[in-house]
Amino acid sequence: MRQRMFLLDCKMIHIEDKKIKVNEYLDLRSRVGWKKLTKVQAELSIENALFMVAAYDDDMLIGMGRIVGDGAVICYIQDLIVVPEYHGKGIGSMMINRLREYVISLKESPDQEIMFGLMCAKGREKFYIKNGFTARPTEKLGPGMIDYL
Repeated sequence: MRQRMFLLDCKMIHIEDKKIKVNEYLDLRSRVGWKKLTKVQAELSIENALFMVAAYDDDMLIGMGRIVGDGAVICYIQDLIVVPEYHGKGIGSMMINRLREYVISLKESPDQEIMFGLMCAKGREKFYIKNGFTARPTEKLGPGMIDYL
C-alpha cells in the first residue's frame, strides 16, 4: 500500500492506495449528498474498481477516488469525493494526481495512449479543467451523455 503524507493547516493528511470499506463508501456518498446506493451496489462498485485511493486526516476518512474501465484503452474516474469541510485544500487534486499516475503505469509503451475521463458534476468543471481535463463538447468531441437504467 502506497502512502503520501503532507501537512495541511497543521494536520497530517495522507493519501493511501486503498479500497475502502462498503460502509465508509456509503457514508462518504451521504456526506456529499450523492444518490443513495444499495449495499450490494456499493460492494460491487468497490470490488470491481480497477484502483482506489483514500484520503485521511490522521485516521479519519475524508475522501476517496475510484477508477473504473478496461485498464488498456479507457479508464474513468467514477468517484472523486472530498467531504465539504476539506474542499479547496488541494486534496482532490492530490487524489487525481495519484489516479493519473496509476493509469500512466498501465501503459505498455510510451507511445500508447489511454483515455482518462470522467463525467463531472455540474459546477465542478473549473476544478477538473485545472487538473488537466478537457471540457466537452469541443470542435472534435461531442458532449458526454448518460442514460440512467
